[in-house]
Amino acid sequence: MALSIGIVGLPNVGKSTLFNALTKAQNAEAANYPFCTIEPNKATVPVPDTRLAALTNLAKPQKVLHATVDFIDIAGLVRGASKGEGLGNQFLATIRECAAILEVVRCFEDENITHVDGAVSPLRDIETIETELLLADMQSVEKRLEKATKAAKGDKAMQALAKDLEALFAHMNEGKPVAAFSAPDSEIWRQTMHELGLLTAKTVIYCANVDEASLSEPQANAALRELAAFAAARGRTLVTVCAKIEEELQGLSEAEQAEILSSYGIEESSLVRVIRAGYAALGLASYFTVGPKEVRAWTIPVGSKAPQAAGVIHSDFERGFIRAEVVGFDDYLRLGSEAAARSAGLLRVEGKEYAVKDGDIMHFLFNV
Repeated sequence: MALSIGIVGLPNVGKSTLFNALTKAQNAEAANYPFCTIEPNKATVPVPDTRLAALTNLAKPQKVLHATVDFIDIAGLVRGASKGEGLGNQFLATIRECAAILEVVRCFEDENITHVDGAVSPLRDIETIETELLLADMQSVEKRLEKATKAAKGDKAMQALAKDLEALFAHMNEGKPVAAFSAPDSEIWRQTMHELGLLTAKTVIYCANVDEASLSEPQANAALRELAAFAAARGRTLVTVCAKIEEELQGLSEAEQAEILSSYGIEESSLVRVIRAGYAALGLASYFTVGPKEVRAWTIPVGSKAPQAAGVIHSDFERGFIRAEVVGFDDYLRLGSEAAARSAGLLRVEGKEYAVKDGDIMHFLFNV
């Protein structure tokens, strides 16, 4: 499974600049005017993982395959987007399949970069974005409710679905996101929610875009302090970046990038921090397969059992799962190979109930 993150925010908050920094692809136009982004920008990037590099040095495979993240940057949303204002609402369907939403919030002052509402105010900006996402969801639910109501005659499952959708619509009409709704335990409900891809049901990560000075002295930035308190109260992850600096790093060597980031007290790039936040917020982990042909990282939900982890490679692996041979990452790194781990008695044979741990090196046996 690949992690997918949709990037949303008001115009001129640095979304496209951040997209360029994250994807190392200068294909998203960034300029000082609203709706600079017209068509959605999409990019797939490898997940940085030092463990993968260490395994590659040991196994010396023919190829190395990272886990990947899909980033999608859409046009800026404005107040009234759900009623046709601006351009962003036209592209919300593009991010309905994303697992998480990265809300980019402007936390810097710059008289040369206009703010669509005239002044920097993180909480007002968030309210605008989340209201528009909610209104877009309400439109989707209302349409599905009409469809379910028409099909409900003589169909008990549809009658139940229509009733549940009515309850959800009422919940949303109170200004509450789908994520706060007590979902019914039924297959038709799960299927309907999957099809709708409701935006306010998704995991949200706040991304504060700050100026250079705020990297060294974050407490001096009142807007950042306000956003940090708000995110903490909501139990949401906050990542702080200076998209301008990160974008300017592109084209430099890794050593040069690390030196510049270090001068601001930053140990990891925005890409690493955003991906790490995404994995943590969504409850994801990685395991590895290691061999002479390839070393590869695979993304799974935390707590996945061995057959489900095998199924990420191929459905046949899950269906015909027999057992898994497992070596912990630290043991593999210390001993240098699967054979050495086997000789040392540190290669374990695990069955269907084994909960895969982050960093496990795995080999699956199956029969179909």
